Amino acid sequence: MAASSELIEENSHPSSLLAYNALPGHQDFDSTISDEKPTAVTRTGSYDRNLTSRRYALIGIACSCIFSCLCIITGIVTVANHGIVGVTPLGLSIVNLNYPLQLSLQLEISTLMLVSIVTLCAESIGFVHGISLRSALASESRLHFNTNLRLLTAARGWRNPNGALLNGISIVLLTICYSLPSLIVCVDQRVLHSLDGSIIQESGSVAIAGLPLLILGVALLLQVMIALSAMRAIKILTWSSSPFDLAAALVHHTQLTPTPFRCMRRVSDLDTYEGPAKPPETQPSAWHAHPSIRKVVIFLWVIVTACAVWAAIVMYISDHFFSNGNALTLQTWSFFRNSEGNDIMYDLLSGSPEGWILLFVNIAVVQGLLTLGLHCSELIVNVIRDERQWRWATRRQGLRMATNPLVSILNQPNCLILFIAKPVLHWMFGLSFDIGKYAINNALSGFLIFMYTAQIWNLCIALFIFACVFTFVALRRPSGPQPAAYGHLQTLADLVDEWSPVMWWGHKADGIPYCHAGTSNHPLPDVKMYCVYAGSGVGSLVPLS
Repeated sequence: MAASSELIEENSHPSSLLAYNALPGHQDFDSTISDEKPTAVTRTGSYDRNLTSRRYALIGIACSCIFSCLCIITGIVTVANHGIVGVTPLGLSIVNLNYPLQLSLQLEISTLMLVSIVTLCAESIGFVHGISLRSALASESRLHFNTNLRLLTAARGWRNPNGALLNGISIVLLTICYSLPSLIVCVDQRVLHSLDGSIIQESGSVAIAGLPLLILGVALLLQVMIALSAMRAIKILTWSSSPFDLAAALVHHTQLTPTPFRCMRRVSDLDTYEGPAKPPETQPSAWHAHPSIRKVVIFLWVIVTACAVWAAIVMYISDHFFSNGNALTLQTWSFFRNSEGNDIMYDLLSGSPEGWILLFVNIAVVQGLLTLGLHCSELIVNVIRDERQWRWATRRQGLRMATNPLVSILNQPNCLILFIAKPVLHWMFGLSFDIGKYAINNALSGFLIFMYTAQIWNLCIALFIFACVFTFVALRRPSGPQPAAYGHLQTLADLVDEWSPVMWWGHKADGIPYCHAGTSNHPLPDVKMYCVYAGSGVGSLVPLS
């Protein structure tokens, strides 16, 4: 284990604690084991608190706090010097505005960079908030899966930092953070006049709007405060994102008791009362194993449908109600916006608080659906990550409980896809729902809302591909007899009977009439497909040499 990890030692649990509760209608199984004392032993000799993850998380929180303070300071200075519509220019000015391609490229790159920074901050804050939520749910005996919908799963109590009230506020703050980058980055046009009023020179540069930047800093800082208060409100059992470290910690603190005679029962068998089972050839998909996965997948397709309807409505309005609207064809279709595209436009009040409020509401309402959908997609990624880690127990390398948090993310293609998709999809949304916010001499001149049909269809296509990938991942069924757990903590506690830093799962002992499968600190042979498995302590077991 990592040197920074704190190991908690404990003796093996007495087998008398793991009593099997007989259920009506299962007399044959009960009579078989009535003369046998259950000897299934779950040993948690150590579990990893993973203080390395804690260090990374606190570094991320500190960076988020510093970035939010910089945004607040810069925003206050800009508003103080130039008013609520003031902007601060960045970089070099482009004198020749007849060729705006370079300026547009700088604008889009700057927006994408800002969205990426916001994503990094949100992920750091979300990790701390999610870890504290697990411990809060565990203290209430309501933690079932290692991964939960962080902002849609609440602990008890309105004043709880992981409660429903602050979770709802966190959703609003997260939506605001992803909505503001398209408002912050704008073009500042500087015009020099002669004494007679004629224009001497025009130049433009990328600038940042003060008021949206101030609000972004406040929103990020509030999220940091909520995450830190959640961390302090509950004792964190382990900072590891691994379901095995969490399950071991819960067993160690007697918050989770393994159920004997279910060594071949998968997570989809939770409602099945029988203990013994033959090894199955295939396992259920995440769609069937985790009840919230189905809701997330359906919600993703709702977003795709809503985006397609949005594009169709914009196209219809542009074609029938805008005289200067250009028809959308292959020739006018492009990834970036252009003057020949199909679009609609409407104006908002500018230079007043009412105008800013209307602007924020317009963006947040439309972009809130996308923000919530990408947040919910984390559930699919993390559940599949948990199951992939468990399936390493039947491979040559074995399952390693202690993992580097950054390496575990980089080794998971689904995690990388989601991590890249978040800033890219929000950026593509900014291309399709654009705010014409040109500033003149450090002051915004007005707010024009543009909806570009081609860019909305581009976003729809990207969301369609995203939804297809995550639907396929959720419906894919793992093969092999190893029972699927998908991070379900009770199932893992039933399947893992010996905890060690490196574990293998397989056939452990022959028996009459039932065999035993479990984990060990050395490689095990494959389970026998024709045998019935129930766990240790059933019948006469013959350990493998």
